Amino acid sequence: MTNSKQIIGVSGDKGSFSEEAAEYYCYKNDVPDFELKYLVSVENVLNSLDNEEITMGIFPIENSNGGVVIEAVQAMANHVFNIENMFEIDIKHNLIVKPDTKLEDIKKIASHDQALKQCKMYLKRVWPKAEIIQWQDTAKAVKDIKEGNLSTDTAAIAPKAAAKLYDMEVMEEGIQDLKFNFTTFLAVTKK
Repeated sequence: MTNSKQIIGVSGDKGSFSEEAAEYYCYKNDVPDFELKYLVSVENVLNSLDNEEITMGIFPIENSNGGVVIEAVQAMANHVFNIENMFEIDIKHNLIVKPDTKLEDIKKIASHDQALKQCKMYLKRVWPKAEIIQWQDTAKAVKDIKEGNLSTDTAAIAPKAAAKLYDMEVMEEGIQDLKFNFTTFLAVTKK
């Protein structure tokens, strides 16, 4: 039997926590040959699985602080699949901006709804006047600030990997409300 390459769809963009979760899953489960497809939403992941465009999907379902990932529950209701594995990764949120952005320049903060929930008290305490913008994905918010799809007065809440990938700056590290902040991910295959 040959070990064929796994095509894994993740519900995030390059630099997202879902990418980190997929890489962690492959490392822990000794999956040496894999390719990631960045599908941004859970619905896209499950559609791609149904259409056999990917061999596995990885997406978050619950966070220890932010609760159930509503987007995942809604998407899961529309699809039939096998759950191969359920696992957790530690989530550390960061405030990410364009290089040379000053604190007083920030008027808006964009991120995935789940990340915003995990940083709710931080946002109330430190950014009570900032406009909070729900975005499709944490890493996509960083990418969209970089590419001008979000204004330069916007900061993103996202992984450090996204800041590095898109040549952005981490203004503040570890901004999640709770020190212990774990997200449970599912690794799923076609039924």
